[in-house]
Amino acid sequence: MKILVAYKRVVDYNVRIQVKPDGTGVVTEGVKLSPNPFDEIALEEALRLRDKGIATEVIVATIAPADAQPHLRNGLAMGANRAIHVVVDGQDVQPLAAARALLKLVGREQPDLVILGKQAIDDDANQTGQMLATLWGRPQATFASKLDVADGKATVTREVDAGLETLEVDLPAVVTTDLRLNEPRFIKLPDIMKAKSKPLETLQFAELGVDIGAGLKTTSYAPPAKRSKGIMVKDAAELVATLKQRGLL
Repeated sequence: MKILVAYKRVVDYNVRIQVKPDGTGVVTEGVKLSPNPFDEIALEEALRLRDKGIATEVIVATIAPADAQPHLRNGLAMGANRAIHVVVDGQDVQPLAAARALLKLVGREQPDLVILGKQAIDDDANQTGQMLATLWGRPQATFASKLDVADGKATVTREVDAGLETLEVDLPAVVTTDLRLNEPRFIKLPDIMKAKSKPLETLQFAELGVDIGAGLKTTSYAPPAKRSKGIMVKDAAELVATLKQRGLL
């Protein structure tokens, strides 16, 4: 069984995002970049399936500029067997273009399961997995908090408003991962050294024959409005009066 994991690079979740002065985007120069946390969970789950003997090969793939190879080496150090780097020249890749590119990789690799994070923390789109499943014509199970694979089927438990929902889908399929699925493993120094000799294939985005053209256009970015300073009130009556004065009650 072969598993393909989409492994996106994003601004580290600990970094305080700054909007560029001209409002054309966010500052990424000199900013720490890390794997998307949901994609790390996806990779960890694929590795656990391999550790159980259910999967035989785990492939990580990313669509990113040429300087993203250390990012893929991180995935190889976690334990992936090999990596695929689809190189783009600094262009933003929207979910539909990413799904179409991943579909080309699916056609090349013929995986039995594709696992992605449910969303990326940079755009929070939550679309790529669903789009890939639709383009591929295969079942999908999103927001997985538990995943079991057996007898050519994947059983996924997902959190919904009313509690827990269990889905069973035939393989091949697409699964997107939620935070509670697992906790990614710590990468050890020997694993980092081993990753240097693992296969890493490089492709140009244009080689896939996919149009990277943006279907959506972002006109401007703006930081959230600053919160106003709080005030102290003496009692409940003054609180109610203040809320009424501000139109909040």
